[in-house]
Amino acid sequence: MADDRRLKVLSAIVTDYVRTREPVGSRALVERYRLGVSPATIRNDMAALEDEGYIHQPHTSAGRVPTQKGYRLFVDEVARVKPLSAPERAAITALLTGEADLEQVVARTVRVLAQLTGQLAVVEYPSLRLTALRHLELVALSPRRVLLVIITDTGRVEQRTVSLAADPEARGPRAISADDVVDPLVLESLHARLNAALVGRRAADVAPTLAALAEQAPAEERVLLAAVTSALVDALRPDAEERLVVAGTANLARSTLDFSSIGPLLDAIEEQVVLLRLFADPDVADLSAARIARSGTDGMRVSIGSENHEDALAEASVISASYGTGPDDAVAHLGVIGPTRMDYPATMAAVRAVAHYLSRFLTGGEDPGDDGD
Repeated sequence: MADDRRLKVLSAIVTDYVRTREPVGSRALVERYRLGVSPATIRNDMAALEDEGYIHQPHTSAGRVPTQKGYRLFVDEVARVKPLSAPERAAITALLTGEADLEQVVARTVRVLAQLTGQLAVVEYPSLRLTALRHLELVALSPRRVLLVIITDTGRVEQRTVSLAADPEARGPRAISADDVVDPLVLESLHARLNAALVGRRAADVAPTLAALAEQAPAEERVLLAAVTSALVDALRPDAEERLVVAGTANLARSTLDFSSIGPLLDAIEEQVVLLRLFADPDVADLSAARIARSGTDGMRVSIGSENHEDALAEASVISASYGTGPDDAVAHLGVIGPTRMDYPATMAAVRAVAHYLSRFLTGGEDPGDDGD
């Protein structure tokens, strides 16, 4: 639909319905919005919008409400991302103050995003698979146990316990006898060799590098190297489950009137694999090139209702954005989940801005691209 006047009518209906949760009639549009046409013309436009499936009448003699198709057109063709208020900017800027580590910043981010949007917020930790290794640490915990600490260039820290437990069925370098213990000198030597070989490498390069390292390893390092290799490759495997933090469930619970049943949605959110699938879904397209050109919302995705490909989210909208160390170097996602009756312009602005500031944190305060305004 390309009729500018009908787009204005649709925009007014969406705006009014989001604000009031009440069906919108032609009289309300005439009284509240300067559309520059007569009430009869507005009624004709509403009838056309209804025929095309952008709005519908929930009850006889009631006004109209947007459909999923109507929200989609509004987001793609009409909505303008609202500028953030001074308090909103201050709240987001506070994410970067102090000597906070990644864990603290992610925890702050998800809380602020939930507060700004009034929706349920989700922040994904930087993917181990998409980041580079900054440092590996090996710490002896006991004669046969070592703590492997993985630190990435985004500041994410993961820990794995490596056990030199005897395995009577193992052969070759994994055939660890009950007498094998961690030699401090061997541990120190392996620690140095691993960092020299792996620092700066991406996950995809780790396994082949470790294989080459194993071929050159002195005999006394091979048992420990094999155990560390297994733990490290497992942590970086392509299908490794990512980590999410969620906040604002109470916000979603307060929107029960917007859902026929909110229980399945809350259950799906608790099963975080559903959220991870949403972020990774290749069928959820980024916003159109024209949309990006108008409002600078590159990297943002908006999926509405059935576009989420999850029955539990059939009455919900998901607005998400990627963040990372550069415009083409995304390492994770963040976003919000709420009812389709959502203030899309304001929510998109908050998601975009928070993603931008989280990217700035990963780059040490350097501007990775869009200014998030």
